Amino acid sequence: MLKTAEDIRQLSERIGYSGKFVDILQNEVGKVIVGQSYMLDRLLIGLLSNGHVLLEGVPGLAKTLTIRSLSQAIHGKFSRIQFTPDLLPADVVGTMIYNQQRADFIVRKGPIFANFVLADEINRAPAKVQSALLEAMQERQVTLGDTTYKLDDPFLVLATQNPLDQEGTYPLPEAQVDRFIMKVVVGYPSKKEEQLIIRQNVQGLSSPVVNPVVSMQEIIAARNMTKEIYMDEKVEQYIIDIVFATRNPAEYKLEKLKPVISYGSSPRGSINLAMAAKAQAFLNKRGYVIPEDVRSICIDVLRHRIGLTYEAEAENITAVNVIEQVLGKVSMP
Repeated sequence: MLKTAEDIRQLSERIGYSGKFVDILQNEVGKVIVGQSYMLDRLLIGLLSNGHVLLEGVPGLAKTLTIRSLSQAIHGKFSRIQFTPDLLPADVVGTMIYNQQRADFIVRKGPIFANFVLADEINRAPAKVQSALLEAMQERQVTLGDTTYKLDDPFLVLATQNPLDQEGTYPLPEAQVDRFIMKVVVGYPSKKEEQLIIRQNVQGLSSPVVNPVVSMQEIIAARNMTKEIYMDEKVEQYIIDIVFATRNPAEYKLEKLKPVISYGSSPRGSINLAMAAKAQAFLNKRGYVIPEDVRSICIDVLRHRIGLTYEAEAENITAVNVIEQVLGKVSMP
C-alpha cells in the first residue's frame, strides 16, 4: 500500500515512542554484557524480523551469555539445548511416552517449546537432529504422534557454533543455514572492554541480575510495526540488484567474480534482506528504509547464502570479499 509523507511521519513518531523499549532492553542486558553491542543489535534485528540468528565465534566471547541475558530481560520462556553428537530428535522436539496407569500415550514436549531457544554448538548435532530442528524453524510447528503442535509466538532460535574445533562436528547443510536470517561473526572485545571484563570477573562481587523489563506484547507490537515501515521501490530494486549480482556477476561488470562463485543467494536472501533492513530502520527510529540500512546488514544476511568454488578457497577469497565487491559495484539509489 502506497504511503503518503504524512503516513510515514506518523509512523516514525509511533516508532520513536514504541521503540523506547529497545534502549531499556540494551541497558538491562548491558548490566551483564560488556561491549558486544553489534551482536546485541543483530539479535534485536532477528527478534523484530521474526527470524532466527546464527552466531559464530571462538569460545569465550559471551555468545551464550548475551542470548540468555536477552531472554531474561524479556517476559518469555527460555530454553537451552546443548548439542552433542549423541543427541536424538526426541531430545529436542519431545516424544510420546506410554502411561501404564492410563494405558495410553501422553505427550512430553521438548525444549523446543519456548519463545527463545538457544541451540548451543549447533554444528555438533547429527543430521537427524538438525532436520528435526529445521522443521520447527521453518514451519514453526512440531508433530508428535498424530498431533501437530504450534510453537509459541514469538519463536526464535539463536544458535551458536565454534569455527575452530572441527572434530566431532557435522557442518550444517545449506538448506538449514539458509533458514537463518543472519549469520553473525562475533569478534573480540576492545582493550578497554576487556579491562572492564577482567574487573567484573576478578573482584569477587556477585553478578548483576537481569530483570524482565519488556513484555512479549511489546515485542509483538514492535514486530507488527516493523512490517509497516515504508520501503521505496528504488530500495527494493537495490536489494534485487545486490542479490542478482551474486548470481550473475558478469551482468554487473563483475566478471572477476564469476570463477569464484559456485552459486548465488536464493530468493530467501532478498526477503530477509528487506525484512532486516526494515528492522534496522526501526532501531534507528525511522518509518522508512534508506539504502544505508540495506548496506549495514547486507554482509550478515548474505554471507551464508553464497557458495564459493575451490578456486576461491585456493585464493583465500571469502563470501565477505564477494559481498564487498558487489556493494562497491551496484549503484545506490
